[in-house]
Amino acid sequence: MKKSFIMKVIDFFHGNGVGKHMKHVVITGSTRGIGYGLAREFLLTGCRVMINGQSQESVDTALDSLRKIISGTVEGFAGTAAKRDELEQLWNYAEQKFRTIDIWINNAGIDQERKFFWELDKEAYDQVIHTNLKGVMNGCHVAFNHMLKQGYGQIFNMEGFGSNGMMREKMTLYGTSKSAVSYFTRSLAIEAKQTNIKVGTLSPGMVATDFLRKSLDDHNRKIFNILGDKVEPVTKFLAEKVLENQDNDAKIQWLTKPKVMWRFASSMFTKRDIFN
Repeated sequence: MKKSFIMKVIDFFHGNGVGKHMKHVVITGSTRGIGYGLAREFLLTGCRVMINGQSQESVDTALDSLRKIISGTVEGFAGTAAKRDELEQLWNYAEQKFRTIDIWINNAGIDQERKFFWELDKEAYDQVIHTNLKGVMNGCHVAFNHMLKQGYGQIFNMEGFGSNGMMREKMTLYGTSKSAVSYFTRSLAIEAKQTNIKVGTLSPGMVATDFLRKSLDDHNRKIFNILGDKVEPVTKFLAEKVLENQDNDAKIQWLTKPKVMWRFASSMFTKRDIFN
């Protein structure tokens, strides 16, 4: 589908030129960890940001923290990604505050218990799939439909362990959810080609969050210290690349293969401790 002159003008003002760093951003699951780090970095560039968490308490705590260190406009809304109606309310609240939404990031996710799949109870794997996969689908469905009405927008989904097909014992459920997210996002990007909406993925690699600390044991701590990073440099990189992005099906990746090779090579001479 060829874009009209109006759509080309919208592309210029909302993706390519004027106001490049003055975007309105919504991030699900952003009261801590990578989501919180992204919110902080977007605010530092002058964006207006809507954070989100499951409880009002977590949202209020994150808002207080962000407002103490950054003077930018930040708002918050409590709701769970597993429920589409609550993400619809999140969009409506953000629209009420910001009028338009340029960027929507589906970051909300939960880890799995370190158990073999057959040891998990039904509630455990229901919760992971409903949050990590259905939550992403809910966010995409809400954001895409509203962005069609406003004429533009970008949606990014957060990748994680399993997105590249890697497997590990007692990570089957989580890895399956993230593998599905990758397929879903790239397929949705193909469908989005006929619209003015851009869809892509964010891949943060191994980041020193509470989420990652739960996965640590003596065997993998060394690998994490070689390949992992603290939150700040990763989220700064991701936020900058999102704001620069002009492509559909964008794959914004922090831990690239060349970086992995360099980290392993340099580990013989430099010791890192990302958890200190």
